[in-house]
Amino acid sequence: MLGELTGSRGEIHLDHVRPSSQSWRMTLRRTAGLALACAILGVPQFTFAPAAVAAESPAPRAARSVHLGWSSADCQAFYLEMAVNQSTRGSYFMACGWNTGYYGIQELGNGRKVAIFSVWDPSKGDDAKAVKLEDRVELLHQGEGVRIRRFGGEGTGGQCMTDFEWKLGETNRFLVTATVQSNKTAYAGYLWLPAKKEWKHLVTFRTRTGGQPLRGLYSFVEDFRRDGQSVHDVRRARYFNGWVKPTTTAWTPLVKARFTASGAEWESKENIDAGAEGGQFYLATGGDTKMSRELRSLIEAAPASAQPPADLPQPEAPASR
Repeated sequence: MLGELTGSRGEIHLDHVRPSSQSWRMTLRRTAGLALACAILGVPQFTFAPAAVAAESPAPRAARSVHLGWSSADCQAFYLEMAVNQSTRGSYFMACGWNTGYYGIQELGNGRKVAIFSVWDPSKGDDAKAVKLEDRVELLHQGEGVRIRRFGGEGTGGQCMTDFEWKLGETNRFLVTATVQSNKTAYAGYLWLPAKKEWKHLVTFRTRTGGQPLRGLYSFVEDFRRDGQSVHDVRRARYFNGWVKPTTTAWTPLVKARFTASGAEWESKENIDAGAEGGQFYLATGGDTKMSRELRSLIEAAPASAQPPADLPQPEAPASR
């Protein structure tokens, strides 16, 4: 008995040809089909498993998103420095993220570079136009030259974007402050302008939070081009000199972070990494990146200094209830 096992689009095809020239094809679903097909052929399952699975698995179209989940108490200010070492079109290097928003820099699909600050509505859904006015993020401050719009598709909310010609290897500085105002929180985003050597207040958004400060802090690197070629490009960034101002104590350095990654089936899985070098955390994804540690592992790095930078804008005092 001669047999050949092939696969396509989630199915396994078993072609069987007898010496008497009789032939037939059996089409089996992948979930149980591989074991049954191997049993029919009288061979161990592992004999055909690699070829069959490879034939059925589509090539990934994007690099996997990688994250650092910072160990931190609830806070009213979140400061972080970040330097991008490798980038490509369609990349988001997010520095300051929390449970209702995120803030960082992007290289857009056309190569233009921007800073972006987003805060989510408290409602569910992805249609920005369907959100009731009373549930929408409010705009309290808009910096000069800053573009504001509503966004949807991954939740809904308010988004601030501004042109920002960041450069590879250079340090970028970010600050987010949170001011609790009754059952809402006002989040302000500040960006350091190296050419002017000054902070710019980009935006303040306010959203309903139940009176929460900043919590669930994290950073990430994301491939949002997702065209099948972007998976072959490396994205790498360093995160360092991070500080938080808890609601009840003095400034505290960020010295621990947990390594996690997204799990979409259309992302590559193994070419990701995170770690600490020279007192700085790093994230990398795509291309020839090699994983040096397991997911969910805790990464530690010594603080870069004994105190946060002295030039940080001061968090606003919470408004009276």
